[in-house]
Amino acid sequence: MEANAGMVAGSYKRNELVRIRHDSDSSSKPSKNLNGQICQICGDTVGLTATGDVFVACNECAFPVCRPCYEYERKDGNQACPQCKTRYKRHKGSPRVDGDEDEDDIDDLENEFNYAQGTSNGRRQWQGDDPDLSSSSRHESGQPIPLLTNGHSSLQVSGEIPCATPDNQSVRTTSGPLDPRQPVPVRIVDPSKDLNSYGLGNVDWKERVEGWKLKQDKNMMQMTSRYTEGKGDMEGTGSNGEELQMADDARQPLSRIVPISSSHLTPYRVVIILRLIILGFFLQYRATHPVKDAYPLWLISVICEIWFAFSWLLDQFPKWFPINRETYLDRLALRYDRDGEPSQLAPVDVFVSTVDPMKEPPLVTANTVLSILSVDYPVDKISCYVSDDGSAMLTFESLSETAEFARKWVPFCKKHNIEPRAPEFYFAQKIDYLKDKIQPSFVKERRAMKREYEEFKVRINALVFKAQKMPEEGWTMQDGTPWPGNNSRDHPGMIQVFLGHSGGLDTDGNELPRLVYVSREKRPGFQHHKKAGAMNALIRVSAVLTNGAYLLNVDCDHYFNNSKAVKEAMCFMMDPAYGKKTCYVQFPQRFDGIDMHDRYANRNIVFFDINLKGLDGIQGPVYVGTGCCFNRQALYGYDPVLTEEDLEPNIIIKSCCGSRKKGKTSNKKYIDKKRAVKRTESTIPIFNMEDIEEGVEGYDDERSLLMSQKSLEKRFGQSPVFIAATFMEQGGIPPTTNPATLLKEAIHVISCGYEDKTEWGKEIGWIYGSVTEDILTGFKMHARGWISVYCMPPRPAFKGSAPINLSDRLNQVLRWALGSIEILLSRHCPIWYGYNGRMKLLERIAYINTIVYPLTSIPLIAYCMLPAFCLLTNKFIIPEISNFASMWFILLFVSIAATGILELRWSGVGIDDWWRNEQFWVIGGTSAHLFAVFQGLLKVLAGIDTNFTVTSKASDEDGDFAELYVFKWTSLLIPPTTVLIVNLVGIVAGVSYAINSGYQSWGPLFGKLFFAMWVVAHLYPFLKGLLGRQNRTPTIVIVWSILLASIFSLLWVRIDPFTSDATKAAAKGQCGVNC
Repeated sequence: MEANAGMVAGSYKRNELVRIRHDSDSSSKPSKNLNGQICQICGDTVGLTATGDVFVACNECAFPVCRPCYEYERKDGNQACPQCKTRYKRHKGSPRVDGDEDEDDIDDLENEFNYAQGTSNGRRQWQGDDPDLSSSSRHESGQPIPLLTNGHSSLQVSGEIPCATPDNQSVRTTSGPLDPRQPVPVRIVDPSKDLNSYGLGNVDWKERVEGWKLKQDKNMMQMTSRYTEGKGDMEGTGSNGEELQMADDARQPLSRIVPISSSHLTPYRVVIILRLIILGFFLQYRATHPVKDAYPLWLISVICEIWFAFSWLLDQFPKWFPINRETYLDRLALRYDRDGEPSQLAPVDVFVSTVDPMKEPPLVTANTVLSILSVDYPVDKISCYVSDDGSAMLTFESLSETAEFARKWVPFCKKHNIEPRAPEFYFAQKIDYLKDKIQPSFVKERRAMKREYEEFKVRINALVFKAQKMPEEGWTMQDGTPWPGNNSRDHPGMIQVFLGHSGGLDTDGNELPRLVYVSREKRPGFQHHKKAGAMNALIRVSAVLTNGAYLLNVDCDHYFNNSKAVKEAMCFMMDPAYGKKTCYVQFPQRFDGIDMHDRYANRNIVFFDINLKGLDGIQGPVYVGTGCCFNRQALYGYDPVLTEEDLEPNIIIKSCCGSRKKGKTSNKKYIDKKRAVKRTESTIPIFNMEDIEEGVEGYDDERSLLMSQKSLEKRFGQSPVFIAATFMEQGGIPPTTNPATLLKEAIHVISCGYEDKTEWGKEIGWIYGSVTEDILTGFKMHARGWISVYCMPPRPAFKGSAPINLSDRLNQVLRWALGSIEILLSRHCPIWYGYNGRMKLLERIAYINTIVYPLTSIPLIAYCMLPAFCLLTNKFIIPEISNFASMWFILLFVSIAATGILELRWSGVGIDDWWRNEQFWVIGGTSAHLFAVFQGLLKVLAGIDTNFTVTSKASDEDGDFAELYVFKWTSLLIPPTTVLIVNLVGIVAGVSYAINSGYQSWGPLFGKLFFAMWVVAHLYPFLKGLLGRQNRTPTIVIVWSILLASIFSLLWVRIDPFTSDATKAAAKGQCGVNC
């Protein structure tokens, strides 16, 4: 399907397929001329040579370029073909430039030495080091050094020697003594020529190579998933050693595990064991020493403490094996992306999901799309799919504007190698953008691009303003056609390719990644499954159109902060040791626009930098919903390729069935025939490319050997094109595919009834049944035996936005907790589901913790109310204890503190982030988690779907983080407010009682006050959000003012300085009302 060919809308069941063209199509840039008569750079005719033939600038791809543009590119440009990036060869009549090789078939003495301009230009390019050029182009065009080809030296141009760079690895140095005053002679090895002419064909050299190959093959057989340091001893010197070293690097693992120092982990594990022992003695003492005069309070406290201990175990032990990882992008390039050769990197489809452009601003989505289109990855290997689940014309029009702006933005990013590649955040950086940018034209181009972006923002904002009120007749497209999605709940499926491999060049004449707009069909009476259903529709439509081997999904507000993020993921996905059993690579979430103190723990540092690192050492992190790169085969429900070590039974089955060493009969107890068949399906290349190119009918017989056509349709749906795509493990579509057939199938697979009576949402794709579909999807993959990987590059891969307002943050946490309760009450609950699989015990414990944590809200809110009740009733939950018993209390608090400190030590998390996480654990537990428990029970058991809406109040606050101080009332605020007020009242009542009772009552009061102040300290950020700025008066001043005023008032009443002693004595002698 060509870019800008118009929107395709239709409904499969209604047999409708409509192509809608726009007015702008007539004035669009013409596509490539197949005859090659039109220059694709300036638009003029290509022209003829002196012999009357059509001028061909590039002999590799014949990309149509006229003679003037060819001369300009050689003299002042990149000296390479805009399409295939092959360096232009000198044609007869063209002046020489630096880097031209001696060619046997050209004899042009008139222009032989006309290279003065080229020399200066070559030096300028070397100094500028344009990062957009391939390494071979940079080397050849920018090195003013003599060349030795077949033993004949060329004319010396310059005696300067460039610095050694990784791009110069193709240069072979000659042996022999070198004069430091003379330039270094180099030799270019042409692999197409006989190696004997270079002295590489002798017997000694061949023996060394064969010995090296045997050694490497032996090492590959013994290679494990852990990378061992050391390059190995290399025989030979000079060019042979360098060549073998490069090949050796290409065979090394693409990543390695960086173990955490034992000096950090060993004390951490020892303290965990000691804390577990101390906790056991503490609970034994609490359960055997009741408080008789406060038995209900004591019983509640003991039950809460037992649950807290159980919750701590679920959270702590999955962090027993934390690890770090490191990737090698240079090895990835050596193996799959060599300069001057076609890239062997796997194709990747990137998914962006959006629903309501009024809540998810189109400018934010546009920045995310622009960052995807400009990633550092081959343009023919990357595709971006934007899912508009609200069928909003505003999203469609803003995406059209984004596609036009991308033609200017993408080449600017790649030329100057800027980071990040989302324009809003790049231009907002308060840094010296001239640092490391030495091209003279950079300042001018940056200013021009910023003006272009400001104009782009004006156009997007104009579209947003126009979309505020929908016309009565509905939205109308540019050509007068009614917008098909005017009714967001009843509309056909819509697909529009804005950019693609068959059109849509940037301003430099280079191709852009494919950009596709998708809005799935929606009809009344069908269950659409919200985000999970939209993602599954993207899986199918992308498989039909591009079929990337891997999928990467991001939310519309999560942009690529690291342009090499896709390559980081490929270091694991394409690694021979990891790739076949890795279902996804999860990146941590990082956020912009959060206040410096992170009042409500929006960054979630403890979860991303501690919990997920711990899971990475077991079976991999959980899927968190965004910033994740998937293996398509895992989403299709296939099993991974497992080694003998992976097939060992887990601890539960081993304890019941014994070790696998006892014989083959034990294997049958935990590997059933169905799982073995699935593993075969996902790993063996059932069809080769030749069979697929012949058409779907060509391999029906082979497919029937494994699965009947009916069972395939029951599993994947009734689309032969999509079913054929599922068998192509390496991705891609057959080159002979008819585009019209793809269009029809693409509309078919996003129809609302396609998933009926299939396994979509049950075993395939994103799993249905919870608003947190991410947890379910990852859990199903891990249950099949897949592993996941946690990738934390030095520069964060993605950055997004988070709600910094208290009410919005609580509603976000409510949705997460509600999803966990739904999973807890479903058949996919990790407590009882998937024990026949290959999930490890600690991984299962981690999943159990992710679904039961909302239940902690019930004992937590009860425990937070206990200090206030103790202060009000003058009772306590702990009896008078001896010195020996008090030791367990002291040791417990010390072990808790030691665990936290050692955890921060190995993870690198700051104590402020840890404390904010502890505070919000209490805030969320007493509000959102509590509501989620009751709402989940009502939804699952009674079928009542209750929504808690937020009503906003106007705010007069301006300036940075103004949203932080906006007060929005919601019922989620009631429970923590009640807990806070009750504890504050209890503190005042306890102090007043101690004042009235004398000095002997102050001792027991301190224990009660400690627990009450513990609750208030944890709820302090909530109190700040509740009070707002209060005319910029610090909240701590207000809190302490109320407490001190109450205490001093009670003291004043107690002392009563204006009443004489005689009056007091007389008052005591008077009768009361009972006289």
